Amino acid sequence: MTTSNTTPLSLFDRVESKVRSYSRSFPKMFDRAKGATLFDTTGRPFTDFLSGCSSLNYGHNDPDLKAALIDYVSKDGIAHGLDMFTDAKRKFLTCFERHILRPRGLDYQVQFTGPTGANAVEAAIKLARKVTGRNNVIAFTNGFHGVTLGALAATGNSKHRAGAATPLTGVTRAAYDGYHGTGTDTAELLERQLSDPSSGIDAPAAIIVETVQGEGGLNAASRDWLLSIEAIARRHGALFIVDDIQAGCGRTSGFFSFEGMGLSPDIITMAKSLSGMGLPLAVTLIKPEYDIWKPAEHNGTFRGNNHAFITAAAAIEKFWADEQFASEVSRKADYLNERLVAIAFRHDLRVKGRGMMLGVETPDGETAAMICRRCFERGLIIETSGSFDEVVKVLAPLTISLDQLSAGLDTLEAAFASVMGAHLAVAE
Repeated sequence: MTTSNTTPLSLFDRVESKVRSYSRSFPKMFDRAKGATLFDTTGRPFTDFLSGCSSLNYGHNDPDLKAALIDYVSKDGIAHGLDMFTDAKRKFLTCFERHILRPRGLDYQVQFTGPTGANAVEAAIKLARKVTGRNNVIAFTNGFHGVTLGALAATGNSKHRAGAATPLTGVTRAAYDGYHGTGTDTAELLERQLSDPSSGIDAPAAIIVETVQGEGGLNAASRDWLLSIEAIARRHGALFIVDDIQAGCGRTSGFFSFEGMGLSPDIITMAKSLSGMGLPLAVTLIKPEYDIWKPAEHNGTFRGNNHAFITAAAAIEKFWADEQFASEVSRKADYLNERLVAIAFRHDLRVKGRGMMLGVETPDGETAAMICRRCFERGLIIETSGSFDEVVKVLAPLTISLDQLSAGLDTLEAAFASVMGAHLAVAE
């Protein structure tokens, strides 16, 4: 297998596992990235509307984050410290408390888990069971929480679930907001089931929810529905967990995706863009009264990524010390929504999501994949999500310039016109 790059890709076919996925959609050899642009080894630029699945909200190699890391490494800063006290960890916790928690009136203990979002979810579920003495967890249709066994049990996607090759237990699936259409209040259905001793649903240890389902198709829950779900958790003695791994760090609103909604999660999981520049870092935020872990009761070798602490602190200082960045993101989100609504209207489709986490739902996965291929041919990296991979999802860096965002959307618009036009011609 080769591409138009001068470097053959046969090595990857020969050595790397077949489990790889994104490289199948984007079969190029990339070697450099800056801002919202990836470059292949021939120097061809590609605008990045994937952003490492929202792991690069601040773009590739932000100069200030990069400078902070280079300075730290050049001074022989601690790279790996388990969970020991280090100056890098102090810097991160200081910035996180000063610029994220205190301004929002939030009080959480920060647990450093293993480096992935799935690690944070595993810790959250495990702790909820420990706190309540219960086993059952309520998760929602189309939810995605990771592919390790505990997180996978809470994940809805059948393709990922099949990869477990073992029964996935301890989770009851409930219908997400809008799953049965606008005429059905799925929160009311859940309340009725949990209040009925003959419903067959065991009392839950936790209810875990994404405010916007990234992998599930950009389904965005309403404020009222989320408040109802939190109230249900309170009434039934369950912990309320918000998975903010993809929707957080500015992707959908403020730093957290639930800001301004009046929610008060017992546990929040975060990862992806928390480090600021793609370095592995995940945390589970726990209300103090539920932080009942005994020392080392939940641990992991790589829960002290000091390089990520440095870039995370630099990102918080640069982007979240005041309201300017959030305001800029809000303006870009409005522009993105305006452009996608125009595309959707032209082809009788609909826009899904919230903030800078938006997409267009196409008739089927084949159509969406074809649109993404056309975009890639024209220098735009973009992917799909949804039950049938039918949603073309825009996850551009939050720092992207309006000019580059506009040009990328021009490419997307042309791809929609080309593919949907061909579909219309066939139908006629």
